[in-house]
Amino acid sequence: MPTFAYAARDRTGRVQRGSLDAPTPAAVAADLRGRGWVVVQVRPETGRPAAESRAGAGWLPVRSSDVEVSLRQIAVMLRSGLTLLNALQTVAEQSPRKGIGRIWDDVSRRIQEGAGLAEAMAVHPQFSPLVVQLVRVGEQTGYLEAVLNRAAGGLEERRRLRGQLISALTYPAIVFVAAIGVTIFMMVSVIPRLQTFLGALGRRLPPLTQLLVDLSDFVHAYWIHGAVALIFPIGTVVALRHWPPGRFWMDRQLVRVPVIGKLNRLAGTVLLARGLCTLLRSGVTLLESLRTVERLIGNRYLASRVAGARDAVIQGGSLAAPLAAERAFMPMLSGMVAVGESAGTLDEGLEEVARFYEEELQRAIRRLAALVEPAIILVVGGIVGFVYIAFFMALFAAAG
Repeated sequence: MPTFAYAARDRTGRVQRGSLDAPTPAAVAADLRGRGWVVVQVRPETGRPAAESRAGAGWLPVRSSDVEVSLRQIAVMLRSGLTLLNALQTVAEQSPRKGIGRIWDDVSRRIQEGAGLAEAMAVHPQFSPLVVQLVRVGEQTGYLEAVLNRAAGGLEERRRLRGQLISALTYPAIVFVAAIGVTIFMMVSVIPRLQTFLGALGRRLPPLTQLLVDLSDFVHAYWIHGAVALIFPIGTVVALRHWPPGRFWMDRQLVRVPVIGKLNRLAGTVLLARGLCTLLRSGVTLLESLRTVERLIGNRYLASRVAGARDAVIQGGSLAAPLAAERAFMPMLSGMVAVGESAGTLDEGLEEVARFYEEELQRAIRRLAALVEPAIILVVGGIVGFVYIAFFMALFAAAG
């Protein structure tokens, strides 16, 4: 039977330390509570066996899925009767990645120094404002296990939608990059050799092949100018994104772009509705929920609409009216919010909006993939077809 070291406070408040043989840490905690002691920490006396198992994963970045899984694990351990510190240290020890393990180690250390769980988590950017706010409410209400599961569910929804978008665009991107690589190889390596061979035979290149050679010569002669011409607009865009008024203007124009703009509006609507619903059901006030969701939305223009709604609520106005701005959030949102405000069921209305537009967002992603894939194939097919036709015409000319 394993041995566990413990730290607890007796009825007089003195710290008692020792070790017990028990099948699980929960059994040790139950034994100590039976004595009337307050359990501070329970851990295996064998130290940290999992540290070696994740020693090779220190270079891996912390993913959203790592945070999601660890939150669910902590919730399960709290439901099983473990103390918060013991749950945090167990997650840190058993984590397959050193990065998330170090984060939970630091959170545990800060709690032992007197900080709250939400305060300790807020130090680390890997925890989104939504997660930190939910944890803060869980600490205040005593329903920490429930809000941890709710926070993990929110992270899961965001990860699933992001994964769908990435998977829809991965194949067209790979095809495009591969085709461009083949084209560059043909223009830089194959066609110039063929030109030299035909020149030695005293024959002229076919017009289509000559056009391709001229394009290749042009790229060789002016590639530096092209690189500078490409770097300048990219640098301008990056500078604008780091300048708050510039980013606001770009984000506002982005929601007006066909197809891409609708995707941004759908994603923003889902994030707002799902985030507000989760926070309100966890006991967070409406104003604090709006402030948290505003920080979650990456599009600055849509975030400004949330800030405007918060200001309207502070002044005693309605939440629905500021959310009805043209080309911002989807139209159904303001209508359902107005109904929820009147009936006192705002969280239920927001949940319906989130569910409806999540399905709409998935359909929009599938439509985008259906549009992008044939467009990429047509463009790539045209480029590669032009290069191959020019290549084979040169071969025919060399054969006489």
